[in-house]
Amino acid sequence: SVLTVACEQTEVLLFDPISSKHIKTLSEAHEDCVNNIRFLDNRLFATCSDDTTIALWDLRKLNTKVCTLHGHTSWVKNIEYDTNTRLLVTSGFDGNVIIWDTNRCTEDGCPHKKFFHTRFLMRMRLTPDCSKMLISTSSGYLLILHDLDLNKSLEVGSYPILRARRTTSSSDIISSSGSSGLRAVGSPCHQNDSSPLSEKHISRSSQREGGSPRNSLEVLTPEVPGERDRGNCITSLQLHPKGWATLLRCSSNTDDQEWTCVYEFQEGDPVRPVSPRCSLRLTHCIEEANVGRGYIKELCFSPDGRMISSPHGFGIRLLGFDGHCSELVDCLPKEASPLKEIRSLYSHNDVVLTTKFSPTHCQIASGCLSGRVSLYQPKF
Repeated sequence: SVLTVACEQTEVLLFDPISSKHIKTLSEAHEDCVNNIRFLDNRLFATCSDDTTIALWDLRKLNTKVCTLHGHTSWVKNIEYDTNTRLLVTSGFDGNVIIWDTNRCTEDGCPHKKFFHTRFLMRMRLTPDCSKMLISTSSGYLLILHDLDLNKSLEVGSYPILRARRTTSSSDIISSSGSSGLRAVGSPCHQNDSSPLSEKHISRSSQREGGSPRNSLEVLTPEVPGERDRGNCITSLQLHPKGWATLLRCSSNTDDQEWTCVYEFQEGDPVRPVSPRCSLRLTHCIEEANVGRGYIKELCFSPDGRMISSPHGFGIRLLGFDGHCSELVDCLPKEASPLKEIRSLYSHNDVVLTTKFSPTHCQIASGCLSGRVSLYQPKF
């Protein structure tokens, strides 16, 4: 019922998506650029900012924040919410993933703990059932925490690491281990890196008999077409609404190519605890316009998972797994296939940076660098 817009300065805008009526401007929502907005329920939502804070808001009382959360030391870029534990999960360019207990909030904030740390963190997402956490990095690695337990902090103590590998390669980078200080070692955006993990304190004592342990970590280097040797930066990360796949936006290290890629989750435990899981397989991809260099373009799945809305130059493209907008599971190719362009929509005068489907209406929103927000509805 509400469309919220995160703005480059300090503002958050609220609109009625049906009438396009402007509801409210939170002119000083933060002290720096607002990066992401997440609804926790029908009235409570959270915003995060380059001012290193997260703010909680109530739609019924927008004149003041519910509370401000302090814990990050750099720009906060991502907000997720575990519906099972009712814990808020945030990530930022300080490399930290922080857990917040919003059930115990006061005006001064709420209890929190550092859950995980990795260098050059870009985006963090939870699968719809909150059983996995995915983290993308600017050095091209994708981290997956399986059998997720947010109550068990990974900052201290041993925890298991599954082998790191390319999604299409049989060569292994690291053996299963338990590390008390694991960090994914990367390099700044658009530079290569050869070693994703520290191999100190190797141990198998944390492996759980009969299956994978809680919070077991898998490290992958997803294959991107045309980037086999040059490496890439994973800038945007989204999850299929049914948990079947992950959607990545990648740019080359030389910044001359940009791709949207879909990777199918291949479920099941490894044959042996020390064997690679290799959870993802590239199924579909398409090359993007590669305009607006230096800006991250946020793409998304439709609520039923049949379509992808992707920023493309001064507009958006609606993409499908085939020309009939079939379900992903009904058109899985043996080898990676191109995504099909269903429709292109251009109504902006600047580079589009974000797009979102309505979860309840046949409607899509897009926002561009100059601040224009466009709403689209299909004609039947």
